[in-house]
Amino acid sequence: MSPLTNDVTHDNWSKWILSLRHGDDRAHRDNVRVEITRYADRVLDFIDLRPGMTLADIGTGDGLVGFRAIERGGVSIRVVMTDISAPLLRHTQETARTLGVSEQCAYLQCSAENLDGIADEAVDAATMRAVLAYVEDKPAAMRELYRILKPGGRFAIAEPILRDEALEVCMLKRLIDTHAIQTDDPFFPLLLRCRAAQFPDTEEKARSLPITNYGERDLVRFAIDAGFTDIHLELHIDVQTEACLPWETFLRTSPHPLAPSLEEVFETQLTSEERGFLEGRMRAIFESGTQLGATRIAYLTAKKP
Repeated sequence: MSPLTNDVTHDNWSKWILSLRHGDDRAHRDNVRVEITRYADRVLDFIDLRPGMTLADIGTGDGLVGFRAIERGGVSIRVVMTDISAPLLRHTQETARTLGVSEQCAYLQCSAENLDGIADEAVDAATMRAVLAYVEDKPAAMRELYRILKPGGRFAIAEPILRDEALEVCMLKRLIDTHAIQTDDPFFPLLLRCRAAQFPDTEEKARSLPITNYGERDLVRFAIDAGFTDIHLELHIDVQTEACLPWETFLRTSPHPLAPSLEEVFETQLTSEERGFLEGRMRAIFESGTQLGATRIAYLTAKKP
């Protein structure tokens, strides 16, 4: 496997996974860990993990899926952990040493569209969790999964579907631009400025960004076009009241690795007066316990014939 070539301490990916995902709040970090471990377990259930397998965990992040595979499969499991982020790969290496599983892990710094460091038909199974959403050329990434899998090998992915969040921001912008809602109240225009810093606010932008230019059915099409069979997709949509977080923690979180935190938006895009007004309104809604949030996760599994 190729050496790590990026000497930066942090990048967007590592900063989000290690900090902004949970707002540097230990209690919230633990809760997030429980939630995403459920996603990882579902992905591993799909690939039918067995002793002696070699697993490629593409876009490994902090190594959650790969380490979970070793925990579930035992000492005979081998995991190739790939990621575009050198800081995250260094983090996973340190974690592997702490867990005492370094001998079962290999590392490759690369994008999901280009897995040249993995030979053709070299792995028994492949996984991705919240990776394809950020890939520019998703069909190319799917073809690479097909290439590295042995005949009969399976892959499983869990991907956030963020298109609806973008469409909500686009609708808010349209309502404000057409004066369909009361714009004398500065709340909605200020809210739009914050939301547009995290998600595209026009359909043209949404179609141009990797995180919002696809839906769950596109994932099926990518798998078919790559040559996979036995394709199965499940879309899980959960709508519930937002987690009861301290407001300060919520300010420090961001919804995805390419989005600034709300705190950063407040500091860089609003005046102190605008922030005071908007934060007062938003905090009252947030702390009321009635604010609904939705998660949309697509699970896709397929087999190489």
